[in-house]
Amino acid sequence: MIRLYDTLSGEIRPLQLRDEGKVSLYACGPTVYDHPHLGHARQALTYDIIRRYLEWTGLDVHHVANVTDIDDNIIARATREGSTEPEIATKWKVIYDEAIFDALGILRPHDRPHATEYVDEMVAFIQTLIDNDSAYANDSGVYLRVHSVEDYGGLVHRTLDELREGAGARIEVDDNKEDPLDFALWKAAKPGEPTWPSPWGDGRPGWHIECVAMSLDVLGDGFDLHGGGTDLVFPHHTNERAEAIAAGRDFARHWMHNAMLNIGGEKMSKSLNNFTTVQDLLDEHPLNARALRLLLLQTHYRKTMEINTDVMAQARSGVERLDAMARKAEGAGVQTDGVELDAVAVDAFRKVMDDDMGTPEGVATIFETVRRANAALDDSEPEAAMLVATALNLAGALGITIGVDSTGDADDDAEIDALVAARTAAREAKDFAEADRLRDELTTRGIVVEDTPNGPVWHRG
Repeated sequence: MIRLYDTLSGEIRPLQLRDEGKVSLYACGPTVYDHPHLGHARQALTYDIIRRYLEWTGLDVHHVANVTDIDDNIIARATREGSTEPEIATKWKVIYDEAIFDALGILRPHDRPHATEYVDEMVAFIQTLIDNDSAYANDSGVYLRVHSVEDYGGLVHRTLDELREGAGARIEVDDNKEDPLDFALWKAAKPGEPTWPSPWGDGRPGWHIECVAMSLDVLGDGFDLHGGGTDLVFPHHTNERAEAIAAGRDFARHWMHNAMLNIGGEKMSKSLNNFTTVQDLLDEHPLNARALRLLLLQTHYRKTMEINTDVMAQARSGVERLDAMARKAEGAGVQTDGVELDAVAVDAFRKVMDDDMGTPEGVATIFETVRRANAALDDSEPEAAMLVATALNLAGALGITIGVDSTGDADDDAEIDALVAARTAAREAKDFAEADRLRDELTTRGIVVEDTPNGPVWHRG
């Protein structure tokens, strides 16, 4: 039984599915107006890993992530660059997709609804809220009456009074609002901004209403799992939930949130100028895409993740250990197709993963299996194929790529292969001076060569 921490109840509880064997997952997607940063990467990787694991267990996952293609930041960038909002959104969505999905090996959601495609549905939803007196219109737009929503602050476990006292600058100041916590469902038109028609005048939707309209339309009422970063719990997810409750709709059955990032010991923040983009990280080293996934897996999704030079180097070393096993298996001629998996390792992996996605322990199980596989390969033991197959299978469940051609720099790998082969030829010709020279060259390049019964195997140190 898969158990996940539920933000609403504050407990780890079973993931109870609406439809047997199927999981409906909605994870908040990007607002496309700038380069994706490592915070975007962590959130996207988190729900990619969850989806992959659920599918590995045999569940059919319907994964939805929206694209916010109209908001204040998009409008501001379009104005600044003399462009249009659709042009800005289209450009930066392509950049996001390349950096997040393509470079990081993240599965694309099955559905990616865009906010601008759902304005009519949002208008209809808002009208429902006005009709049942949960919302009201004024000159600046349409607002939800938060006091009409039972348990409005349930996701953050705060009362309305506590939220009023603590929200501070996050509450939009508007003298026309009945309550400082009331939030915009519809924003009245402003000069120079894109607008859509509505019964309350031209304008554009508020941020929170888009996810409610899209998730309920694509996944239906009472969908299973709603995810995002902890920065979205309040106000975004709190307000999404409030809109659905006020409209009398069954919303998410389970809420989960991944923690934030620290960069060099400090919280990642634009104000601290430590906002690292995904592309910046990828440009530093060809292994960083895979190392980032491994590093994330070694930190539980509900714990703050630290990224610095040292931990990235350690993660790259871990990737190299995995690839070295694959090279050793290939050198030994091991075939893994159709091989039965090691039941002990699979059971241990599933036990920790079923307990709120215990990826650190799951990764430890994979590396222990790799250690056993290497030992079996060195001794030519018959269980080697089973252990290699198990390591590959469990790694695949988490989206970890293992293989001789998966470092991200094939040309460099081919050059190293040639040097290792030349060293082997020199040793066989008893030209030990040349063999030592080649080994020194490999060492200078950070390459460690292990001589095994099945031939040399190299990895980066």
